[in-house]
Amino acid sequence: MNVYGLVTMLILSFCGRGNEDIIQPKTIDEMKLKITFGQTSLNATLYDNPTTRDLIDQLPFTTELEDYAGNEKIFYPAQKLTKDGAPSGYQPSAGDITYYAPWGDVAIFYKDFSFASGLISIGKIDDNGIELLKNVGNQPVTFQLTE
Repeated sequence: MNVYGLVTMLILSFCGRGNEDIIQPKTIDEMKLKITFGQTSLNATLYDNPTTRDLIDQLPFTTELEDYAGNEKIFYPAQKLTKDGAPSGYQPSAGDITYYAPWGDVAIFYKDFSFASGLISIGKIDDNGIELLKNVGNQPVTFQLTE
């Protein structure tokens, strides 16, 4: 082992000591969005961007979803989300969770859709959960973080 390897090993061994009681904050990569309605729970993967972080700051909340245009479920968060650093638009696929900045609504697509200016991708429903969510009627839906 050379000197650099020995120094690296010593530094790494000391860095891990004494920090057992420090709670490390979770990153977006370690968090999932849990969506619950009735007896059903779905998970979604969140994307790390300013718009998503704004939505996370408002969690948990319960709202009703409105069907819009026969291809998405929408709701309006309590406060508008930022569009800082967002691209000019996005082309969503079934299962995509997006924010439509011009109107201030979150749209969860259950069908593929064309490119829309002002649409920002914030996450995606995991597995086949979108098939269950597209049939949600007028009932409370809870959004919260989970690990």
